[in-house]
Amino acid sequence: MEEREESEKSGLNVKQSNKTGDKVDVSKVQDNQTKPKIGDTRPAPDSKKPLPKSNNGGNRRRRKRRRNKSGNNKSNKSVSSVVLDSPVELDAETLKKRRGRERKGKAVGRYTMVVHVDNGITQIATLEGRSLIEFFVSRPSDDVSEIHGNIYMARVENVLPGMEAAFVDIGTPKNAVLYQSDLASTGSDKKNETLRIEEVLKNKATILCQVTKNPIAHKGARLTQEISLAGRFVVLVPNSSTFGISKRLPERERKRLRQILEQAKPDEHGIILRTAAQHITKEEIQQDVARLVEQWKNIEAIASNSKAPNLLYREPEMPFRMIREEFNKEYRSVVVDDITLFEEAKSYLASIAPALAERIEYHDPSIQNVPLFERFYINEQLAKALDSKVWLPSGGSLIIEHTEAMTVVDVNTGKNVGTSSLEETVYRNNLEAAKEVAHQLRLRDIGGIIVIDFVDMEKPKHKEDVINTFRSELARDKTRTQVFGISELGLVEMTRKRIGEGLTQTFLRTQE
Repeated sequence: MEEREESEKSGLNVKQSNKTGDKVDVSKVQDNQTKPKIGDTRPAPDSKKPLPKSNNGGNRRRRKRRRNKSGNNKSNKSVSSVVLDSPVELDAETLKKRRGRERKGKAVGRYTMVVHVDNGITQIATLEGRSLIEFFVSRPSDDVSEIHGNIYMARVENVLPGMEAAFVDIGTPKNAVLYQSDLASTGSDKKNETLRIEEVLKNKATILCQVTKNPIAHKGARLTQEISLAGRFVVLVPNSSTFGISKRLPERERKRLRQILEQAKPDEHGIILRTAAQHITKEEIQQDVARLVEQWKNIEAIASNSKAPNLLYREPEMPFRMIREEFNKEYRSVVVDDITLFEEAKSYLASIAPALAERIEYHDPSIQNVPLFERFYINEQLAKALDSKVWLPSGGSLIIEHTEAMTVVDVNTGKNVGTSSLEETVYRNNLEAAKEVAHQLRLRDIGGIIVIDFVDMEKPKHKEDVINTFRSELARDKTRTQVFGISELGLVEMTRKRIGEGLTQTFLRTQE
């Protein structure tokens, strides 16, 4: 795994990027420019043109164009992942349980999702109480930069045995990369057999693949041949024997769901039940599976009549993905300040989680006295998150610096002088720092190698408490992390999966 991460840093891997400010017609780009070749470093299509004036009609047109746009082959339409199914009818008692807690007629929850739309750019902030914990930006789709989860009919351009990778044309300015470890299983009876990539792929061959990481800067997207389609409760793995249930569910619930899954699983496809399937009925799971199977049939139908490269399936816009992936009864509300997006999101939520449909609300800018982000103090917290210095409650501080190879976090006692002893002061300061570092890594979306320099402690128990606290806080982060113990110099080495380009770049791009 570490070797793979090193190869990713060498230039083949892809980091997730946000969408550019303009729509880019991929077919026009390719008409005016030669097709991307291996090592091609020409920039992506110009994204610095001024954005049109914001209005609800414009936002509606942009979303419609996104859903109707296909890949380079305009004769085929891509499959939409937003399908408004009729919800399964549930009894009053079940609906009451799923609505979550209420107090004086108002929903009670730990989290709040705030969605602000301006000039076609959608900004999504997740709050825990009043504290900002996540921030995302979604730009108008151009089928070039925001393609994570999309499925393509692609053409192999060059196979590199020495790098165990192949460059693949999916119709974007930069060719995508497919690693040997991401090839589809061959179904061979020989155990532990690993086929070389040059034995599986040939130049100019046509393959079906899915994007697992967005392109960023001069690097192309990362692909896999192990395709999956995500639903609200299940993940469909086409042409696979996969059978799995989320390990986050309690054992008793896993046993119940296993019995349901054995009946709902299609013979030719694999199924993985998500954490959201907890307490979900058999009918709801079967409906989710049937919808995903139908989507896959549509994808296969389009693929059979497509020429590579061509977009076959497009993931929904970020607000819909967030609702599908995250929204549950732990959320107090989803607040949206764009009426068109509000209506679409409410209809989508009513189809997948009718018990929570009332938790989405509209913030009318023409009536409210303050903008949406100011109402929830988000702009103030974003400004602090862009600063390299972070203050701790007791007066200590963190200094967060980024280098080409890693991110370094320095913990200082600062104004924290304590009351009893130096060891106790340092210990308390490090405990505060451990919690805040975990929060900052998630908020700033920092990935790659991270080194944290805690203040030196003498007692082994104190070191153990600090590292356990740090790991406990990181466990709340959805992004995969790996943490090593505190060294003799007080350093903690860790890795966090790199998904996006980080809060700083994301926020600055919204100001362009």
